[in-house]
Parts: sequence; C-alpha cells; structure tokens
Amino acid sequence: MIAVASDHAGLELKKEIIGQLELLGMSYRDYGSFDDSSCHYPEYAFKAAQAVVSGECDRGLLFCGTGVGMSIAANKVPGVRCACCSDVYSAAMARSHNNANLLALGARVLGAGAALEIVKTFLETPFDLSNPRHKQRIDMIHACERRK
Repeated sequence: MIAVASDHAGLELKKEIIGQLELLGMSYRDYGSFDDSSCHYPEYAFKAAQAVVSGECDRGLLFCGTGVGMSIAANKVPGVRCACCSDVYSAAMARSHNNANLLALGARVLGAGAALEIVKTFLETPFDLSNPRHKQRIDMIHACERRK
C-alpha cells in the first residue's frame, strides 16, 4: 500500500501519479488534500508519514509546489526518511543507500512524465543490503531519533 498526500499546489500531479498507480495495479491510500483550496502541507505530510511509520502503508509519495515543504514536515516524524527528488538517479540512491520510505516531488518543478519515472524508480528500487555501511548509517539515524 502506498500513502499519497499533497497540498493544493501538488494536487494535480498527485492525481496524475494516482492514475498511473492504478494502471500499474498498485494499491494506495490518499491522505488529502482533495481539492485545490489553499491548505497547509504539514497536515497532509504528517498523515502520510504516520501511515508509513505505523506500517499501514509500505511507502509514501508526497506532492507540493517544490517537494521541499512536504519533505521537511514528513522528516519530523520519527522513523521517516523522506527524500525530495527531482531526478531518477537521486530517487534510486535515496532507496538503495538511504532506504528512504517517502518521496517528495515538486509539481512546480517537474512535469508529469519526469515525475512518473522518478516514482517508478523509487518504488522499484530495493534497499542495498549488500553493503553493511548503508544499514549502519540508517541505524545511526534511528539512534539519534531515540535520543530525542
């Protein structure tokens, strides 16, 4: 299950990506927003991030104007590793090296075609367990979260 969420600026791109998820037969849960009324992105980022951390969803996709605001908000939820990506390579590395569990995209930065390729890469790329340094670094992040 994929968590999806957007603010008003990311709504149309979210709809585009949801359409593609449906074509690929992938299940998702939409945490809002549901119309183009001005809204506050942290509200929706937190909902999707909490769904991923709780295990309700496996990964999450967040959409706002730049992707930056959603990623900042989502990363405040302990256990979240949200990457704001504007290219396929960064999405692949976010998954394989950082085990990112949420992806934030900017609707004012990316077209739907590029966004779809980034999403597909993010969803298809596994975490690279062959290099123990990657897991060691994720463990360091978790240790920092526990100290708070």
